Amino acid sequence: MEEPSKILLGLEGIRGVYEYGLAWAVSVPLNYISPKGDGHPVLTIPGLGGADGSTHYLRNFLDNLGYESFPWGQGRNLGPRRGMDELTKRLTDLVQSIYRDTGNQKVSLIGWSLGGIYSREIAKLCPEVVRQVITMGSPFKQIPTESAVGKLYEFLSKDKNFKDKGIIERIAKPPPVPFTSIYSKSDGVIHWTCSIEETGPLTENVEIPGASHLGLGHNPMSMYVVANRLAQPEDNWRPFCK
Repeated sequence: MEEPSKILLGLEGIRGVYEYGLAWAVSVPLNYISPKGDGHPVLTIPGLGGADGSTHYLRNFLDNLGYESFPWGQGRNLGPRRGMDELTKRLTDLVQSIYRDTGNQKVSLIGWSLGGIYSREIAKLCPEVVRQVITMGSPFKQIPTESAVGKLYEFLSKDKNFKDKGIIERIAKPPPVPFTSIYSKSDGVIHWTCSIEETGPLTENVEIPGASHLGLGHNPMSMYVVANRLAQPEDNWRPFCK
């Protein structure tokens, strides 16, 4: 399996900070040109090592557009330390609770990196309450088990089962709801080919040129794609048009 270049990996921090600053600098015009929301609930799930603070900009952006955003509220994402089934069951309960508390409105799920894998699994467990899934730099198609990020995941999560062939095949299956994979060919953490879903009536891949892995959760172009996808009519989802 290919890995991102070491140069891209080494520049991730600088690039991510730059994209974060740029996102705040253009936040007013970005909100102006982005399609407004219909108020439906959106759950945001951070990536490996991240907590709700990492999705603050994203939730602020969504709230300003008129959505009702929710943090995942599970602390720092250190992986499924008690197993993927236990974690996804807990998150499924959370999504169902949000659905009930918001007047039975279906919930859109946005997952960054590892959070995107959780989002896809949640949608498979309770598709009746999930409106759509959007992932950002999520390695669902080819799990980078032997890469540097794979070793970091194993260290933080203590998960010894993520190399299991059955789990890898399960994660690779797309959710039965509209799905958008946002990815970047200049991702320095996850090789972009790990984030490519087979396109179909309800699945698509949208590239963000020049984005870093750490910047995908606030990169202005990424945010515009998120806004465009969330604004799709619930029963008339169409692929993103560049």
